[in-house]
Amino acid sequence: MGRETGRRFAWLWAAYAVSTFGTWIAFDAFPLIAILALHAGPGQVSLLAAAGLAVGAAVAVPLGPWVEFRRKRPVMVAMDLIRFAALMSVPAAFALGRLTFAQLLVVAVVAGAADIAFKAASGAFLKALVEPEDLLVANGRFESTTWTATALGPPLGGAAIGLFGPVTTVAANAVSFLLSALGIRAIGGREPRPVRAGAPRLRARDLLDGWRYILSHPALRPLLFNTVLVNGLIMATAPVIAVLMLGDLGFAPWQYGLAFGAPCVGGLIGSRLSRRLVARAGQHRVMLAAGALRACWSLGLAFVGPGAAGLALVIVVQLGLVTCMGVYNPVFATYRLEQTASDRVARTLSAWSVTSNATIAALTALWGLLAAATSPRAAIAIAGVLMLATPALLPRRALARI
Repeated sequence: MGRETGRRFAWLWAAYAVSTFGTWIAFDAFPLIAILALHAGPGQVSLLAAAGLAVGAAVAVPLGPWVEFRRKRPVMVAMDLIRFAALMSVPAAFALGRLTFAQLLVVAVVAGAADIAFKAASGAFLKALVEPEDLLVANGRFESTTWTATALGPPLGGAAIGLFGPVTTVAANAVSFLLSALGIRAIGGREPRPVRAGAPRLRARDLLDGWRYILSHPALRPLLFNTVLVNGLIMATAPVIAVLMLGDLGFAPWQYGLAFGAPCVGGLIGSRLSRRLVARAGQHRVMLAAGALRACWSLGLAFVGPGAAGLALVIVVQLGLVTCMGVYNPVFATYRLEQTASDRVARTLSAWSVTSNATIAALTALWGLLAAATSPRAAIAIAGVLMLATPALLPRRALARI
C-alpha cells in the first residue's frame, strides 16, 4: 500500500477493530438483559433476536440508494453515532429504572438498520480508498481482526457480565462505536460528492436497484444465493446446537465457550493464507475450493456425543469450518467489490446485507420449529445435508474485473 493510502487505511482498520471488539464483548448481552433484568420468557427472547435482523433489514431497504449518492465517510460517522446513542439509552434507562422490553426491541432494530447502512458505506469507501491490488490485503486484515475479536470478545464479555452485569457490556459496545466514529473522522482527505444521473430524488423503483444489479450479474447472482444460504444455515443452527450441548448432553458453559472460541484461531490462519493461496492458484480457484470445503464440516456436529470425545469433535469440526471461512471470506469480499461497478457498491452491499439478515432471521425461526418437531440432532443433520449442496451455487466461471 502507498504511504498516504496506508495511513488512511490504518485509521479505517483501527475504527473497524475497536467497534468489532465492542460488538463481540457485548455478544448476547440483550438476551441476558431481557432474561435477568426484565424476566422475559423464551418467546420474547426469540422475538428480540429476530427483530433486530428482520425489522432492521426492512427499515434499511431505502438506505442503500440513499447512501450511494452521498459521501461515504460522513455516513459512516453518522451510523456510528446513531448506534452509540441507541445503545447508551439502555444503561441510561436501566439506571433510572425505566428500561422496558419494548425499548430493547427498538434499540435492536435501530442498531440493525444502522449496521447495514454502515457496511454499505464502508464497502464503497474501501474500494475508493485502496488500490485494486490492495483490496485482498485490506479484506484479509479485516477478516483476521474479526476472528480475533470472535475468539477474545465473548470470554472477556462473559467475565465483565459476571462482574458488572450485562448492561455494562452494552455501554462498552456503545463507547466502541463512538471511538470508531472518531477514528473514521481522523482518516481525513477529500471525498467528492457522488454525481447522480437522472432524477435527483429517491424514487420507489430505486429501492430495488441493488437487487436488480445482483440478479442480472452472472457472478454476483450465484454468490448471493450461496453466501446467504451458507450463513443462514450456520446461524440458524447455532441456538439448536446450544440446546443440544448445554441441555441434552450436559456440557458446562465454559466447555461450550471453549468449543466455539478456540477454533477461531483457524480464522486467523485462513485469513493469513488467503493472499498466498491466491498468488499461487488464482482468485477464482481459491474461492471455489474454499467455498466448497467450508460446506463439508457442519454435518459432523450432528454426531457430537457427551464427554471429552464429543467436545473434541466439536472443536475439530469448528476448526475446519472456520479455517475454510477464513480463507474464503476475504477472497469473496474482494471478488464481490471487483465485480461491482463503483457507482453501485453501496446499493449492492445494502441489498446483500438486507437479504442475509432477513434470511438468517427466517431460517433461525424455522430451525427452532424443526428442532421442536423432530429433535435438535435431526435439525442439525438436515442443515448439514443442505450445506453439502451449497457449492453448486458458486460461480463456476471466472469473470473479468469491472
